Amino acid sequence: MTEPSPLLKLAGVNVTAALAPFLALVLGPTPGSFVPRPLSRFQIQKAEWLLRHRLPCLGCHELDGDGGRIGPSLGALQGQRPATYVYDMIRDPARTAPGTIMPRVPMDTATLALVASYLLERHPASPASGGERPPGAGARSPIPADPAALYQRSCAPCHGPRGAGDGYNAPFLPVRPTAHADSAYMSTRSDDELFDTIFAGGYVMNRSNRMPAFGETLSRAQIWALVHYLRTLCRCAEPAWAVHS
Repeated sequence: MTEPSPLLKLAGVNVTAALAPFLALVLGPTPGSFVPRPLSRFQIQKAEWLLRHRLPCLGCHELDGDGGRIGPSLGALQGQRPATYVYDMIRDPARTAPGTIMPRVPMDTATLALVASYLLERHPASPASGGERPPGAGARSPIPADPAALYQRSCAPCHGPRGAGDGYNAPFLPVRPTAHADSAYMSTRSDDELFDTIFAGGYVMNRSNRMPAFGETLSRAQIWALVHYLRTLCRCAEPAWAVHS
């Protein structure tokens, strides 16, 4: 923070202390300082709606029997994980757990604190039904440079190792993942649309909210490499109207 002006010094104003509440609201808790807050009934319902209809969390995690099996269940965090770990994992997965395949979800600090508090204040639920996590699900690994390996790491759990829409996580999703090997369908989608879906996630593109956004985890070059790899899976090109001159 910049040094206070002489006038503020003469007035006895502690700028750092005066701005602390504002900075905490904008920046959120510092790493290692999050404390979950009690939630009202309205806030609980809002958190539940966000998790089921807006955020991509249940694409990979189970909650009350609903959701994916890539990551650990969200129904048993109370007393199992430190509050600061849960908060930091949502805010910045790669920094909190290096090598995790969990992408960073764009989220304002108020929503982040709400979701973290909701998950941490829930009473532990009974074990999830409908299948166990397959061996290797959610395993940590560095982001590979090769697009085929990147696809296997970040896309295949839902879309299948060969892009048939049959990944091990697909049965736990409300909407079948896109079959990237389906040339008839993929030839109707432009490269720009494929890029935007990977970058911004399903919700922004009016598709399933359980498709996460990778724009804050992968570089633009990596996303374009994935788009080109999808074209090798479908053995098709984008529609003629979308071809750039």
